[in-house]
Amino acid sequence: MIGTVNGRPVSREPLDRRLAELRDGPLSAALPAPGSSEDRQLARWLTQVILTEALCEDEALRLGLAPVEAPPLDRLAAVELGSINAAACNGSPWVRALYEHVEGEIPAAWVSPAGDSGPPLFRVRHGLHDELPSDTALEDLGEIPLSTLPAAIAEALAHAPYGTLVGPIQDHLGWHVATATPAGRAEAPPAGRLEAAARRRAFALLLDRLRAERVELVHGLEHPGDPRQPDNHHKH
Repeated sequence: MIGTVNGRPVSREPLDRRLAELRDGPLSAALPAPGSSEDRQLARWLTQVILTEALCEDEALRLGLAPVEAPPLDRLAAVELGSINAAACNGSPWVRALYEHVEGEIPAAWVSPAGDSGPPLFRVRHGLHDELPSDTALEDLGEIPLSTLPAAIAEALAHAPYGTLVGPIQDHLGWHVATATPAGRAEAPPAGRLEAAARRRAFALLLDRLRAERVELVHGLEHPGDPRQPDNHHKH
């Protein structure tokens, strides 16, 4: 097994099947060499996705929710949720059901007084890697406030010269690289966008709590970011 959810063993079969599908798929050339440290980290990451899917299915059924089919999350939503949560949400209608069920409370600090303009906007190009990146492949996130990015990279961009490549910087999501150039100021964000961001924030916090309470991992398949496991190190 790869772990337990609510005391129920979760078979290793889904992990082996998904690894085999990746090896046989169109991205096989980009995967780490079998048996390498990076390959073991990939298995750990997929384990977290599978256990998150099983956890959410149990919780959704307990709450009487129906599975929800939906298109993949956009890039910004995926970054805010984190790679494991986003992959589980994209891959399982039960995870999406729990995600849609969660109601996030909009923090007062997010809401501008009437008539105020929104925060400064930046044209951001960003890359997120599970391992220390060997290149600087970036994706255009459009014109966004820095505050919508993970805190580690947002803080670095705020103190770097405009257009400078920042990173790699590591946090619990992985390794970030990014650039940012000014793009004016935003209008005050509409309630719908704030509610969506608040739901993502609440959902990520909920999953952290449920995993801590109900998921047990097995030796060798710890979280890829766990500093106690031997592959959580990076060679420079």
